[in-house]
Amino acid sequence: MISFKNDYSEGAHENIINLLVKSNLEQVDGYGEDKYSSLAKEKIKKIIKNDNVDIHFISGGTQANLTVISSILRPYESVIAAKTGHICVHETGAIEATGHKINEIETENGKLYPEIILPVVEAHSDEHMVKPKLVFISNSTEIGTVYTKEELVNLSEFCKNNDLYLYLDGARLGSALTSEGNDLLLSDLANLADVFYIGGTKNGALLGEAIVIINNELKENFRFNLKQKGALLAKGRLIAIQFVELFTNDLFFKLATHANLMAKIISDEIKELGFEFLTDSKSNQIFPILPNKLINKLEKDYNFYIWQKINNDTSAIRLVTSWATKELNVDRFIEDIKKYME
Repeated sequence: MISFKNDYSEGAHENIINLLVKSNLEQVDGYGEDKYSSLAKEKIKKIIKNDNVDIHFISGGTQANLTVISSILRPYESVIAAKTGHICVHETGAIEATGHKINEIETENGKLYPEIILPVVEAHSDEHMVKPKLVFISNSTEIGTVYTKEELVNLSEFCKNNDLYLYLDGARLGSALTSEGNDLLLSDLANLADVFYIGGTKNGALLGEAIVIINNELKENFRFNLKQKGALLAKGRLIAIQFVELFTNDLFFKLATHANLMAKIISDEIKELGFEFLTDSKSNQIFPILPNKLINKLEKDYNFYIWQKINNDTSAIRLVTSWATKELNVDRFIEDIKKYME
């Protein structure tokens, strides 16, 4: 079986494995206070062009979202998110379990805009309701769409003007920043968001994300939150080492570029065959709408999610390519689609 189910089926890029092996028997300090954590932070600060940030390495995206959001919000405050947002759907109520409500917003393309956030803020007008305080976005979004710089600038200004924090989930940030037509730089996020994280798990690392805290108000005592949420790892060096390698010789961006290219090849071929897509995705997640009969045949040799039923005859599937997706497998998938259409 060939998997297009996710972008973390494979282990890790060989450069990361090699550095982990090479450093394996070194004795270093624990809990992220080692030389590799310091080096990884230096590399990230250099690429985002901001030395005045706090960086923390954490095992996964759900843990990052849970820890960041619960550390920011007071008990009566809430987080605003697109209804498709990861915290709304695929985190088992992690945010709600900390006592915080999520104000979900319907959006066609998975992105949030000031004009659809404002009514939520205005509707929560007194102490009888939760107080929206944080806006949660993802780039790329959970349905593969990507924010433009103008969209993020507008969103950032709106949040500042309305006393809201802006937090960006960067699980697939590499894919977003290397996507076709993208005009954002990683350094832009340090000027636009209060907090964001850089995803390693879905871009060539064994596991791990790098939380970047820009807003000085949110930095104090964050390590207490990490410890309380089980996220302050004794062997913190193991995640940091991976980010050292990811930000050496642009490996982070090269891996994401490959994943996007593999998705584009599939997307372009499927469009040529006359099929439509559920979303206009330029990232490594694509959502073609195919006949159910064709999907049933493809499922014999390929793993993917059936994302949404369109009608009795067609469904949207989700195809995800990764840093390690082989072009040979992409070509085979396209050939099988053509074969099953005959």
